[in-house]
Amino acid sequence: MTKIMIVEDEVGLVTLLKYNLEKQGYETTVVMDGKDVLVQAMSEKPDLILLDWMLPNVQGIDLCREIRKTYELRNTPIIMLTARGDEADKVKGLSFGADDYMTKPFSVPELMARIVALLRRVSPTQTQDNLSYGDITIDFSKRRVTRGERNVHLGPTEFRLLQFLMEKPGHVLSRELLLKSVWGGSIHVELRTVDVHIRRLRRALNEGGEKDVVRTVRSAGYALDFDDKTDEELDIS
Repeated sequence: MTKIMIVEDEVGLVTLLKYNLEKQGYETTVVMDGKDVLVQAMSEKPDLILLDWMLPNVQGIDLCREIRKTYELRNTPIIMLTARGDEADKVKGLSFGADDYMTKPFSVPELMARIVALLRRVSPTQTQDNLSYGDITIDFSKRRVTRGERNVHLGPTEFRLLQFLMEKPGHVLSRELLLKSVWGGSIHVELRTVDVHIRRLRRALNEGGEKDVVRTVRSAGYALDFDDKTDEELDIS
């Protein structure tokens, strides 16, 4: 059963969210204090986190950043829930690692729809030996990448970079996160190195004239996305 962690200190909203999520067949767990979030998330391993911006002791925006820095939780989808509706706050939330952003008061049916869409987006088809998203497939047993019927020739770094992007399709990944996850966070590697390897990956994936699916998301990072979204739409969605 899909497990959703509700991180929220408003009792009435917690009750509303639990009722609607469990009605849709989700398992829920609740955390009401910011200082307890990381420990419980590590224990529960939720499939998605609904994270309030304003929490006792630790703000949700800081927790979002810490979750993205935690290896075991780095791929967990996060939807920020907040009364802060300014575009600057939305961009900040996304740049700190949130996947989506909803301003209070929000429509519960819209939230449910966004949860379904996000869970679908971050769950590519994966077997023990293969990882697929759209027309791109990684065959781990042969260490081969194909796009449609065409072989895609990648260096070791681009291979790891593509794998990480495909494990979180549609998820906006910061340069810092990519650097830590793909290169191991080496202090000898600069952030602009990520841009260089992204360009190489793009060139290899699009060599046959295919659509470019590696999105540069302004002020945030990169995302692998087959949807026809502009960078602006990815920035504020």
